[in-house]
Amino acid sequence: MIILLMSLAAEIILAEEAGFLDSFSIDIEMLVKESPPAGTIISSENVTDFVQIIDPILVKQIQLGDVTLTVGEPFNLYPHPAYMEATRQLSAGVRLGAEKGELINYQAGRPFPAKPALEDDRAGEKIAWNMRHAYGGDNGVIPEMYWYFNDMKRERLEKTLEFSAKRMNFMHRVVMDPKPEVKRNSYFLQSAIHLEVHDPPDVSKTALLLYYKEDDRKVEQGWMYVPLLRRVRRIATQQKTDAFLGSDIMIEDFLGYSGRIMDMKWNYIGETKVLLPVYRHDSVELAEKEARRLDYQFVGFGGRGNCYPNITWQLRDAYIIEAIPYRDNHPLSKRRFYVDTQTNIATYGLIYDRAGELWKIAIGGVSHPDSHLAQNAQSGVPILDSSVMIDVQSRHCTTIQMVTLVNQKKMREKDYHPGVLNERGT
Repeated sequence: MIILLMSLAAEIILAEEAGFLDSFSIDIEMLVKESPPAGTIISSENVTDFVQIIDPILVKQIQLGDVTLTVGEPFNLYPHPAYMEATRQLSAGVRLGAEKGELINYQAGRPFPAKPALEDDRAGEKIAWNMRHAYGGDNGVIPEMYWYFNDMKRERLEKTLEFSAKRMNFMHRVVMDPKPEVKRNSYFLQSAIHLEVHDPPDVSKTALLLYYKEDDRKVEQGWMYVPLLRRVRRIATQQKTDAFLGSDIMIEDFLGYSGRIMDMKWNYIGETKVLLPVYRHDSVELAEKEARRLDYQFVGFGGRGNCYPNITWQLRDAYIIEAIPYRDNHPLSKRRFYVDTQTNIATYGLIYDRAGELWKIAIGGVSHPDSHLAQNAQSGVPILDSSVMIDVQSRHCTTIQMVTLVNQKKMREKDYHPGVLNERGT
């Protein structure tokens, strides 16, 4: 394995020199030069000095005194060498089809590594596909995850939910065997997610199974086990935009956006340099709370109502895209994403209601894997370990602490069959 990684790394260096993988390169020297010094604290008193590198909505939250930002030093966050190599070998023939949601000739890696162009009216759609296939590992497990419901006005914790979760790629696998796909895939899935509630007792054993079809044009599939009814219920499309278990999060919000790409019109707004929640886990303020079975401390939260992660924000190159729903009865008018150009992950986003007013702010804090648990080192996966959805209209938020492990060996495709949920009701 080590020899393979060294060989791939050498090939990638050559590829970069030949200009094949520009999309994975960022100008660190320029970012460091243009960034405020590491350790700078941006507050309501000095935020006007930094408005060029902060999203305008976040500037307002700082001016309100809801949060201060601590600046971190920029660093490279390369995906796994195998993912970059797959991009070099396989991306040339990938293209969008005439139909919405049609991706042709995609096998693995980043579908569209070329820099987007404003004159390309489908550039936003290409970035959306890059987000969908961004490297997050071939599988992952979250043995502990805590959701906190917070009232910002009264600065009071209302409720805590404990979850576990796991995800598996069925296709386009580049690191973990079986590669490039699992043998048994009767549902023709690209990936699947399983989520289960463990506490409190009134919602304990609630379980959610979501399928992401390889063909984006196929009908979405998802199931939920409801303990009160002792039944598994199919999740309708409209239910994915309801508040999940009374939180500020919709199922469609999972992973930044978990709906079908074909259900949105994707507009590319442009490129910018902006502070994003990308940091080193071993260099931020951690909470006293520790994982039960791992040597791990969770990221803490502060600011108004404890609604903001205590992390550092670093200057990153980002694409700005907007997603406008085609569905007339969708509760949103649009989503705006800041997509990190090196990882193609949206770590910061804005959600607007049907009237076009700002409704929610989404922050997904990601850590460099080499600063995280030893099991995640050298994985090339940006580790999501802090997250929050802030409802600016109701002054409420749902914060999330989690411990994530990527590319785990003991992962079985049968664990993602709907029958697993049925077993809970027997």
